[in-house]
Amino acid sequence: MGKEYVHLHVHSEYSILDGAVKIPDLLKHTKEKGMNALALTDHGNLFGVIEFYKTALKYGIKPIIGMEAYIAENSLEEKNPNENLSHLTLIAENEKGYKNLLYLSTVSYLKGFYYKPRIDKELLRKNSEGLIALSGCLKGEIPQKILRGDEEGAKKALLEFLDIFGKENFYLELQEIGLEENIIVNKKLLEFAAQFNVNIVATNDVHFLTPQDHLLQDVLICIQTGKKLDDEKRLRIRTNKIYLRSPAEMWEIFGEVEEALTNTLVIAERANVKLELDPTRVHLPKFEIPEGYRDADDFLRQLAVEGLKRKFNGKIPEEYERRLDYELQVMKEMGFSGYFLIIWDLVREARRRGIPVGPGRGSAVGSLVLYALDVTEIDPIRYNLIFERFLNPERISPPDVDMDFSDIKREQLIEYLRNKYGEESVAQIITFGRVMAKGVIRDVARVLGFPYKEADRIAKLIPNGADLGEAMEQVPELRALPAKGKKYKMLFDISRRIEGQIRNISTHAAGLVIAPGKIYEHAPLYKSTDGTISTQFDMKSLEELGLLKIDLLGLRTLTIIDWTVEEVRRRHDPDFRIEDIPLDDQLT
Repeated sequence: MGKEYVHLHVHSEYSILDGAVKIPDLLKHTKEKGMNALALTDHGNLFGVIEFYKTALKYGIKPIIGMEAYIAENSLEEKNPNENLSHLTLIAENEKGYKNLLYLSTVSYLKGFYYKPRIDKELLRKNSEGLIALSGCLKGEIPQKILRGDEEGAKKALLEFLDIFGKENFYLELQEIGLEENIIVNKKLLEFAAQFNVNIVATNDVHFLTPQDHLLQDVLICIQTGKKLDDEKRLRIRTNKIYLRSPAEMWEIFGEVEEALTNTLVIAERANVKLELDPTRVHLPKFEIPEGYRDADDFLRQLAVEGLKRKFNGKIPEEYERRLDYELQVMKEMGFSGYFLIIWDLVREARRRGIPVGPGRGSAVGSLVLYALDVTEIDPIRYNLIFERFLNPERISPPDVDMDFSDIKREQLIEYLRNKYGEESVAQIITFGRVMAKGVIRDVARVLGFPYKEADRIAKLIPNGADLGEAMEQVPELRALPAKGKKYKMLFDISRRIEGQIRNISTHAAGLVIAPGKIYEHAPLYKSTDGTISTQFDMKSLEELGLLKIDLLGLRTLTIIDWTVEEVRRRHDPDFRIEDIPLDDQLT
């Protein structure tokens, strides 16, 4: 097999404020170092899987999907602050293994979260099919017990993992990252491998690209923990060796245990997860069609025709009839009739409950069908609005109807969707907050010990919306700062490397996903500190998977208008409707 090697234990920026490398950079350097496969095993999550998968294929690299899981000492139901939490590297061998990873990661957040997203061995035992497990870094259960001098406990844990995964699917993980503990652990692991006839594999716990990038990771950890770089008692990574080593470097270190290196190729060969990514297809949840209609197309046509008849007192003008036929035919041919029924049903329910609904926004107001369904309130023919800006048969892309509702009643509609399509089929959508130019200067300056006023002064020199490169081109004073001294140079060097990296997690303001069946069969779930359940995949990733995404924006404006209408009815006219105010009314 030659001097080939595949990294199977790798972290990216999705190991938030720990991994110090963005996925495109990770894959670019993997390609440059002559490797043709790579795993992604972020801490306790699958946030970056879709970006990693797509980018890997672009670089001609085989993507291996995995996760470094947190394993509870006993049951994940137990919340013990003193538990010995351990790590375990999991890799999906096939589609079944990938589905199990999605489920395990979902449970770790929804049921097992306690400081970290945790799973336990009982859960692993029930969901181990299609998974390959590596024993983990120094925080793995077996290494931890070796370092505590509990050799029997380490052997017991090994036998337990062999029982859970099967001998062919479990590997003892050797690492040599410049720590004395590695020598102790590796010696014992090799003894165990011989005694129990267990496979071994060499990994490098990659967190950054080069040894020099150790400083970036140090700064990220300081940002995460609120510490300064010169704090003696702060959490720190004790080695700069956890970088993307070349195959030659790994062979130089582990050449005497060749099996540990060639097994990386064996695992890479076995790991064959193929994701179906197609943003032009939408996987719709089942919408119940009433009896008497052939299908969604037939039912949608009937609703739209009835809606237009109501608007025109029973007789649809010829121009409207032609436009309606055209739009319905496009929707049918593109396979989106079911989507429009889901949107119609939601808006109908909002109006039934008296929840204020916006008149329409964006390109959706160009659809006569949506106007006929009372999803929008703007006549696209009267105002010469173009349907093809919304849905174009020449450009296959899913429709996107943004809907506005009263901000204080939006949650009612989310609950309605959960009840209609199933609690496990509806979730909100995660977003990743990235540290941008002004923020990164403030963060890094604090870590480096700059006075607050000086950090604030520098940040305020950056024009709004500019990245650091653009800002330094535009502002001479900013451009001159790195020459002011070593500390200033360090500030800008580090800031430019960290700029754009993920800093925090939040929930998308409007987005919801509705899946056909359980969401975690398509995308893993995440639970925020306030209890909000969202997907671990962001909006772009969900679109790649073809999951139905709808936007329910809660607007304070609609709430205020609703209150105002109620007040007008109370004081002046019980029958007042805002729709009756002429658009050219001089007073309003």
